[in-house]
Amino acid sequence: MSILKTRAIVIKTQEFKENDKLVWLFTEDFGKITAIAKGARKNKSKYISSTLPCCYGEFLLFKGKNLYTINEVTIIDSFQQVLRDLDTITYASYFNELIDISMENEEPNKELFKHLVTAFYFIKNDVMDIEILARAFETKILKATGYELNFNQCVKCRRKITLSNNIDLQSCGPICKDCEKQNSIYISNPTYNTLKFLNGFGMDKIHRIVVSQASKLELYKILSFIISENYTRRPKSLEMLNYFKK
Repeated sequence: MSILKTRAIVIKTQEFKENDKLVWLFTEDFGKITAIAKGARKNKSKYISSTLPCCYGEFLLFKGKNLYTINEVTIIDSFQQVLRDLDTITYASYFNELIDISMENEEPNKELFKHLVTAFYFIKNDVMDIEILARAFETKILKATGYELNFNQCVKCRRKITLSNNIDLQSCGPICKDCEKQNSIYISNPTYNTLKFLNGFGMDKIHRIVVSQASKLELYKILSFIISENYTRRPKSLEMLNYFKK
């Protein structure tokens, strides 16, 4: 059994046995892991705060044969402010859900970890449009898992392009004006440029962008389709938010 230290965010939890919790962590150094927090459900447990969803901390872990065990946690930011209303709760849950469905166990990605922490700080401090933050984070998830959109060439003929009004639904990339548009989805010029910007810049660079409602709808339609087609599970968090807002 080895002892490990890493920063991590709690992405989900589950009751385990009588007093314990299973805690899914997205760690900076080891990727997504599952750990046991022994006694975490007891009223006086030292793990009550540190095993809440979205909590960000430095975790001391024992690595066992099948699972990790949480030995100690120093909270960096509980991020409980992101749970202040329905929108922020839903989007924070959505970001965690994307990590859970897209990342394999023990597949480290320090850049994606940094993006998740940045996203939570943006939600906490209410510094940008939360819908656009979600679209930006989706592009980072796609990039981290091998589905990055290539905006420099047509996905069919590989010709270099700077703008497109069609995204191919099978290859999930732009189509030039001369290639067949069958099985594609329309994308306006402003939306194309916005998506290209979100895809190309880090999370720390996108907080001042302003996007029209029409482009927001296009971005959501395109990125949600790509995500639903490429992972084994389809995220449910935003569907619930849309249901409650009807």
